[in-house]
Amino acid sequence: MKNASMPHESKSRLLATLGMAVLSSLPIAIAALSFLAPPSSAQVTAQRLLDAGKEPQNWLMYSGDYAGRRYSTLEQINSENAASLAPKWAYQTMGGGKFETTPLVVDGILYGTGQDDRVFALDARSGRPIWQYQRALPGDIRPCCGRVNRGLAILGDKVFLGTLDAHVMALDAKTGNVAWDVTAVDYRGGYSITLAPLVIKNLVIIGVSGGEYGIRGFIDAYDAATGERKWRFYTVPGPGEPGHETWEGDSWEIGGAPAWITGTYDPVTNTTYWTTGNPSPSNRGEGRAGDNLYSNSLLALEPETGKLKWYFQFSKHDEHDYDATQVPVLVEQGNKHLILQANRNGFFYVIDRVNGKLINANAYAKVTWSDSKDASGTPIARKDASPTPEGNRVCPGAAGATNWMSPTYDPQTKLFYVTAREQCDIFSTAPQPYEAGHAYYGSAYFPNDDAAPFTGALRAIEPSTGKIKWEWKHPSPTWSGVLSTAGGLVFSGDAEGNFIALDAASGKALWHFQCGASVYASPMTFAVDGKQYVAVAAGSALFTFALP
Repeated sequence: MKNASMPHESKSRLLATLGMAVLSSLPIAIAALSFLAPPSSAQVTAQRLLDAGKEPQNWLMYSGDYAGRRYSTLEQINSENAASLAPKWAYQTMGGGKFETTPLVVDGILYGTGQDDRVFALDARSGRPIWQYQRALPGDIRPCCGRVNRGLAILGDKVFLGTLDAHVMALDAKTGNVAWDVTAVDYRGGYSITLAPLVIKNLVIIGVSGGEYGIRGFIDAYDAATGERKWRFYTVPGPGEPGHETWEGDSWEIGGAPAWITGTYDPVTNTTYWTTGNPSPSNRGEGRAGDNLYSNSLLALEPETGKLKWYFQFSKHDEHDYDATQVPVLVEQGNKHLILQANRNGFFYVIDRVNGKLINANAYAKVTWSDSKDASGTPIARKDASPTPEGNRVCPGAAGATNWMSPTYDPQTKLFYVTAREQCDIFSTAPQPYEAGHAYYGSAYFPNDDAAPFTGALRAIEPSTGKIKWEWKHPSPTWSGVLSTAGGLVFSGDAEGNFIALDAASGKALWHFQCGASVYASPMTFAVDGKQYVAVAAGSALFTFALP
């Protein structure tokens, strides 16, 4: 399993370049000397991860906690003073392309990822670099949607990374040196890893990208200490496995269903929840008749073994690229234990997380692919919504009513906030032979020239009814995630480069900052020395903000 073909990579560049940090409050000469006394950091234990909500000054995993709520109890920055927010420091990755990281913060040290599998550790007080690691990537990697990485996981003295060439790695949290490096799968088949891993107990759990290449999706678990793979759950079942009968002929071998966004975890029932993407080819159902399990599904897995407890499929036999890879958010309402998800297919789902039964599904954006539901309340695809050789107009469009960007749930307002988009596309279809490692869509889609301009909004949804309580309209659709805090705030960004603070109860805009580039990331918050910061990636920079 282990791969030592690139030993030079273990030589991380300590204090990579002081010019990569723009410090708002320290002269550069002082910053250059401050590496002599970096912040101290205790090891992150499995118990600390379980108790992440008790450490609001830290951000210990991709979504903030195992529930995936992206909510912080920090309230120093609040609806009364948010208008005074000011930039504190910015860190430049010097990378091109989309910057999608959500950094971790542990005891004053910030760990983040950049384009092309850069990893960096910074002093969270100032943005001063402590170390940087750069993955030496092969020249023929084939990521679908940008050379991106969304973040890290941490346990003990290691941070964990998935790479564009489909490796899983552990780096020393103090130095950035490689602790172990394993090959998950041959990237030349169209596989890549872009998500932040999820650590549960002693396991690093991670899924793959590549649904546009006819891969066979899977979710893996690796021993955090050694890198040994402990289990693999294939999201497309093979012969003899339950669900295999939902694939026509040998179509399962290239069935897609990648798991390319970070899951969540319920320690009470010891269940981890992961979502999956489209079947392959993404927009042509001919040749893969059936429901195509477990594409576009929510999977409840036992973390120690990868055993499937139950599943729920959002879009059966998908022909519109409606990946269900949106974070499954765990909430409690009375004595009910729920999963909330605003799906790319335009419906907001409330699911019983004990047994996977649907409670309700309501549209939160324009939907034309479905106009009815089955006996369980699950939306059913219209037969005339399938792509045709001439083209068929369908809503939502190929980018979905939302996408991978993180939502948030605020237990104070009891509202679910999600970045939404209104867009319809014309889907067409044509036969396409499969060729390993090459794009495999079986179709094309085109913006509908007769439609109104695409629009975007941040929408606040009431889970008990599915009703939209308020919305903040963006000038155009955005790819920013959302953060909520106990200060009565919701933070998000837009495609025009604005980072925005809204009142969580009303949606009133309270503050904004022009970052100079589109936001393709989900914000987070942390505190150091009693001072709260909010951070977001935009363009090639990680920005932080605090009160004066």
